[in-house]
Amino acid sequence: MESSVTDLRHFRHGSLPEGFRQMLIDVHADAYADQMDDPFHQRFAWFVDHWSGTKGFTCVVAYDGDEPTGFAYGAPATPGREWWRDCGYTPENGRTATYAVSEVMVRPRWRKQGISERLHEALLKERAEDLAVLLVDVDHPRVQALYESWGYERVGDRRPFADSPLFAVMVKDLRD
Repeated sequence: MESSVTDLRHFRHGSLPEGFRQMLIDVHADAYADQMDDPFHQRFAWFVDHWSGTKGFTCVVAYDGDEPTGFAYGAPATPGREWWRDCGYTPENGRTATYAVSEVMVRPRWRKQGISERLHEALLKERAEDLAVLLVDVDHPRVQALYESWGYERVGDRRPFADSPLFAVMVKDLRD
């Protein structure tokens, strides 16, 4: 099926429009409607506030007309404090400036149309960092395989919060 989503809008820390936070929360609630009883998913608003309040935060939102269909967001990692280092991974070229991809999600009605890949590509297109890093729930091997097809490599596992799932730590070289 050809994607009807033609509008990708870019947003940055410090210039987020009114209603932006709630729009992300609403898209998340739709994308994870079957998991909203999970306390980890119930804290999504905290994650939105944390990430959008981070200097360097960027977000790309896909729209079908005026309807938000999905988004991808993240921010640069603090130099020297990149959490992927805990996995013992060392980039071959020694470059470590990292952009942390926090979320890539698409609402159910618009899935399987290539929107997540378009969002991801648009999010990383103009990044100056050397690496992109993200986490994938280890219980979702198809999602991990999707990220591998986009050039990511699994370098370890991490549980960032006591109540979070175990995640695969995935790193992509942005300079290849």
